[in-house]
Amino acid sequence: CDRLYFDELSYERVRDIYEMETAGGVSVSVGGQLPQNIALRLHQNEVKVLGTSPEKIDAAEDRHRFSQILDSIGVDQPAWKELVSVADAEKFADAVGYPVLIRPSYVLSGAAMNVAYDAEALRSNLELAASVSPEHPVVVTKFIRGARELDIDAVASNGELIKHAVSEHIEDAGVHSGDASLILPPANLSAEVLERVKDIGNKVARAFEISGPFNMQIIMQKNEQTPDHPDLKVIECNLRASRSFPFVSKVMDSNFVEAATRAIVGEGVPKPVDLMKGSDKWPYTAIKVPQFSWTRLAGADPFLGVEMSSTGEVACFGKTPEEAYLVSLLSTNGFRLPAPGKSVYVGIDNLTETRIAQKVAKHFAAAGYPVLTDSEATAQVLADGGVSGVKVIKFDYDNRRTLRDAVFDSNIDLVVNLAKLRPSDKANSNYAMRRMAVDFGIPLVNDQRCAEMLVDALEALPQGTATALYGSQELNIETPVDVKSWQQYLDMRK
Repeated sequence: CDRLYFDELSYERVRDIYEMETAGGVSVSVGGQLPQNIALRLHQNEVKVLGTSPEKIDAAEDRHRFSQILDSIGVDQPAWKELVSVADAEKFADAVGYPVLIRPSYVLSGAAMNVAYDAEALRSNLELAASVSPEHPVVVTKFIRGARELDIDAVASNGELIKHAVSEHIEDAGVHSGDASLILPPANLSAEVLERVKDIGNKVARAFEISGPFNMQIIMQKNEQTPDHPDLKVIECNLRASRSFPFVSKVMDSNFVEAATRAIVGEGVPKPVDLMKGSDKWPYTAIKVPQFSWTRLAGADPFLGVEMSSTGEVACFGKTPEEAYLVSLLSTNGFRLPAPGKSVYVGIDNLTETRIAQKVAKHFAAAGYPVLTDSEATAQVLADGGVSGVKVIKFDYDNRRTLRDAVFDSNIDLVVNLAKLRPSDKANSNYAMRRMAVDFGIPLVNDQRCAEMLVDALEALPQGTATALYGSQELNIETPVDVKSWQQYLDMRK
């Protein structure tokens, strides 16, 4: 480029630079959410916006209009209603059943987006959403529990799908896509589901006349009547590049940003290609995991929800999903496998899947780690799953003077907190457990699907050469699998 400007990303500054440079146009598709928020204003003030029309961007960002367009093109979505009053929202929630999701428009990283499990939470979350985005509608949708979320990164030109990638989340639906662990190629999707996702992408690209990048999130929910034909419901669409564009480009060895740039300017646009065809036969998997900075946010709850919290990400390849996940997780700052002889501290709540809690505790107990928990009820749940000798230790979290000594006397080297419900205050024991892990530098696993994936990955590892012990296995804790370069993995497809 000829010049770089380091300034705030506002309408006024963009307009100043546009006029000073006598630019022929601006692109709002690769700068995250902020350029999207000013796209329509730029367009209305005679600034030429390249690529997808700002009016279409506005339609996608406006929750009400977006939902209407999906209905008109026959694309399924969770039951929804635009907020007219709190009473109407409560009536809708009673009709579809709690929990429900509050979705404000034009917000950054899911700000003020919350799951309400009862009427009281619904009222307080609606007030927050209205204050964060007062000029735009708030939509309430049915929140689908136990479903899987899919991410689609795509490029279109004049409404025609050029290329796309479908990644699968490890976490259940309800974790912001920026905080989710992505698997590519997906490990649990049939060719029929991939084709249906592609069809949805085509319909959305045509409806919004997309020229450039876009990203969608789709809920995949098991249908009891047709088990082999799950329901697919669109929950989000951003007419811009997402943070996973570099990830999918690397994994698929196809430059999505270059294709998007050509589509935006309308020159040298590549022919449509289905990069997902045959991806189930690739000899490798790549997984992107989030990187958090909880230690820099005093008092913040290390909880995964619909509002994004991560500050970065790490992606690694592996011969299997389990291998790729373990290497990715070990590559993040602050995570390590527990040292021999140390303890694993487990916490759950009423929404935690008992099977997963028992499976995780059983694995670490069998590997030689004492399993601790914070309540007799949790100890009984684990005992029912065949985990004997679980010790109950309750910490006085309010007494910071004695807490550190008590924690280290307990030899805790891994905290596994599988609570699903976000606490309303800091007196909650699961919040205190998670925060204690962060404050004392103890590795934390705070999602039940991720905990299960970690256990599956550890159990799938072969006996390795020893530089450190992991339980009863002799494994290299730092790099438990062979390290290969990106090109070496790509060459495996040839």
